[in-house]
Amino acid sequence: MLAVADSDSYLKWAACLLGDLPEGCVTELVVVRTPIAPSPEQIAAAVRGTRGEGRSGRRGGGPDEGQDEGQDEGQGGGRPPVLSARSVRRLAERTRPDVILVACTGPVVDVLVAEVLGGLRPRPVFVSGLPGISVPATEKAWLFRSGCDLFVVHSEREVAEFAAIAGRLGGGGAVGLARLPFLRPEAGTGSGNRVVFATQAKVPRERERRERILLSLAELAEHRPDLDVVVKLRALEGERQTHNERHHYQRLWREMGEPGRLTFAAGSMQEQLERAAGFVTVSSTAALEAIAMGVPSLVLRDFGVSAEMINLVFEGSDLLGTMEELAKGDFRAASPAWCAANYFHPAERDSWTGLLAGLVAGPRTPARSLLDGPGHAAARRRARLRVEVPPKMLRAGYRAKRRMRRYLKALT
Repeated sequence: MLAVADSDSYLKWAACLLGDLPEGCVTELVVVRTPIAPSPEQIAAAVRGTRGEGRSGRRGGGPDEGQDEGQDEGQGGGRPPVLSARSVRRLAERTRPDVILVACTGPVVDVLVAEVLGGLRPRPVFVSGLPGISVPATEKAWLFRSGCDLFVVHSEREVAEFAAIAGRLGGGGAVGLARLPFLRPEAGTGSGNRVVFATQAKVPRERERRERILLSLAELAEHRPDLDVVVKLRALEGERQTHNERHHYQRLWREMGEPGRLTFAAGSMQEQLERAAGFVTVSSTAALEAIAMGVPSLVLRDFGVSAEMINLVFEGSDLLGTMEELAKGDFRAASPAWCAANYFHPAERDSWTGLLAGLVAGPRTPARSLLDGPGHAAARRRARLRVEVPPKMLRAGYRAKRRMRRYLKALT
């Protein structure tokens, strides 16, 4: 299996998912160069302790297999290299994998499967999926991945919701179930001396709401000098991540004058949770990691419980609470019934490896993408730019386009 990731969260997911494969499977993991490609530090944190750590892509040594703006330079240690889209294509032609796991954001999945990796002979089985909580299921997620033969999600509720979308829209292939591969129930005890706040790039968006969270964390740190309160960042300032983050927490704290005792850290979430006495988030898949490791948790509901806040799935979990409870250190355990219905199903219920084996072994009709055709050609061309044009050049082009728009607007 060749696994191709485009960002930090998808890289972690792909690296862990490779561990579900039976012994004897040959795997290879690479990062495709895009504007959100992870830094060397993010790559190291994403694959640490996983099967993907020792399954880096082979380097061809030719001029097309080179490094992207120094991102690959000095990585070593078996970490996945960052390759151009053309290099990924050449790697697939050379190694002829039975399966390609396209662990990428939606538009990149679509353009890789339909164009960059299209026409490979023999045609591999294309697998994609989502790296975390996907409730409620969305048509957009299915459309972008409808060219894949297998779509992997992580709870029986998600399987049912995406199967309903597939039945309504058509396209795509099978929907497979896999327990989230980074849930490790044996790894922690919840008896550490720190509280970990897991940030989420998309919510809350508003600066004022983020400042309120930071102040609640600072209040907790003031009342509990025995605890270290850690803001666990997805990316340091200047690093890219799967979703853009307008108001970076560490920058906000600095602009607020750092009115309290908070620590900011990037790197491995597992390492933070191993020393955690409590965990809090607004909406992060890391909440599931905390549950698996026995860390008492809190999911903030001050800004609503909705699809927009990406926390709807936590209804009935017993974890929803307020910033007032956070300031008091009121963490709790998740409902066992909720866990059984959401992400913590028995391993024997997983279906994705069995479906994959059937697709590899037997005759199959390739999945039909719902985005083929002239109506989506322009969007696909834009996505192709993201994987073909070096990020610095692409960002310069975007800046020039914005300047031209402002100039033309000033003339009218």
